[in-house]
Amino acid sequence: MELAVGLLGLAVLLADLWIAPASRRILGWGAAAVLTCVLVFGLGSLAPQSGMGFSGLYVVDPLARFFKAFFLLSGVVVLLMTVEYADQLAVGLSEFFALTLFAVTGMLFAASANDLTMMFVSLELITVTFYVLNSFQRGKLASIEAGVKYLILGALASAFMVFGIALIFGSANTTQFSELALRQRELSGSRIFLTGLTLVLVGLGFKIAAFPFHGWAPDVYQGSPAPATALLAIGSKAAGFVLLLRLLFGAVPEITAEWHRLLGALAVLSLLYGSLCAIPQRSVKRLMGYSSIANAGYLLLGVAVVSPAGSVAVLYYLGAYCFAVLAVFTVLCVMMNSSDTDDMADFAGLGMRSPVLAGVMTLALASLAGVPPLAGFIGKFLILRAVIAAGATHPGYYGLAAVAVIGAVISLYYYFGIVRMMYWGGEPLERLAISVTPGAGIALLLCVAGIVYLGIAPNGLLQLSADAVAGIQPAAASAFKPTGH
Repeated sequence: MELAVGLLGLAVLLADLWIAPASRRILGWGAAAVLTCVLVFGLGSLAPQSGMGFSGLYVVDPLARFFKAFFLLSGVVVLLMTVEYADQLAVGLSEFFALTLFAVTGMLFAASANDLTMMFVSLELITVTFYVLNSFQRGKLASIEAGVKYLILGALASAFMVFGIALIFGSANTTQFSELALRQRELSGSRIFLTGLTLVLVGLGFKIAAFPFHGWAPDVYQGSPAPATALLAIGSKAAGFVLLLRLLFGAVPEITAEWHRLLGALAVLSLLYGSLCAIPQRSVKRLMGYSSIANAGYLLLGVAVVSPAGSVAVLYYLGAYCFAVLAVFTVLCVMMNSSDTDDMADFAGLGMRSPVLAGVMTLALASLAGVPPLAGFIGKFLILRAVIAAGATHPGYYGLAAVAVIGAVISLYYYFGIVRMMYWGGEPLERLAISVTPGAGIALLLCVAGIVYLGIAPNGLLQLSADAVAGIQPAAASAFKPTGH
């Protein structure tokens, strides 16, 4: 599967040689169609399979299949989004398509990483492509600034991770997760090993934009091209979390159980910082950057629970978050074709200029805020349920649940500030109507279907999440119970 997506990226670059510049949008359509085929047929062929490859560095299991589907679906929507955004990319549209495919290839490798070496290589493939994607609009200072900031801080995070992997290998003489799991009790007394593990977690903290490793997110989100920001918000964060789950629960679960207070503290700080800093923002992309930090806090709450229920909630939350964020950025791509800015004032009167875009944006923001009966509500409910259940043995978790509720209340303010602007702000009669192209329409339809369906019928994704987590936390499959929604 990774080979197919990587070759597709090379094919797009080669096809660019024979296609006229005015017709290069067709490459995006073609890449999205092929990626859809890989999603349908590739995962179908992997469904009955499970095993390892490359001397244990690469694993195919339910968790890998879950995230591969996640990344391929995100890639399809981002490619359609890029077709809509093509007018904003002065040159290099084919290269943008190809780099998107290469980033998805790195994410697919991350989903199957079973070794610290494979983890680092897959993350670097993702990161290096984003160095270029974030600064792709070379004529805009904000885009160049976003690329440089991501380059500098990304290189720093990679340095932490490499140093940490070296310390782990030096103390354990292995980098494979399965072998580390067998030796974790003896390694838990090694300060060198624990220092190395901490440094690796710092590197992953950068990928998921968790406090205090979040400094790059608002500026990079604001300055990058909208499709690149969407893929960064979804793909990079999900890649970080699949690796975090494999490392914490597949390699060192006993050490993770001892670190639950640290994970809980990082979750609370991320949630509060992201929520409070999002309040005064006027740039929608920058607001989504702070929202990403807050959502990393919610996801870390599921990890901090150190239970199968928490991990299942993390996977479901990521699925709900994926559709909502992609919907927001698809609307942004359409809007920026007419205004070329993402200022909140540009959304004034959108309810009259384009009821479809305003409706989708409202639905996506309501899901992100956790309004029932949408997918985001179920995601937040599952996280809170897991945290409150953990409070029976560790009362401190009740405090974490209270902070999560406060964060959800704050999010209603800054998300619905955009909704208020769309329906009750500005002078809509003085602004031109906005049409939705077929590419954007398909992307929006997929996102709306995901947001609504996962909200009213969550059991399918819940069961998939439980089956995926069972590979690293065997109790997940037996612990799963349908919600009844």
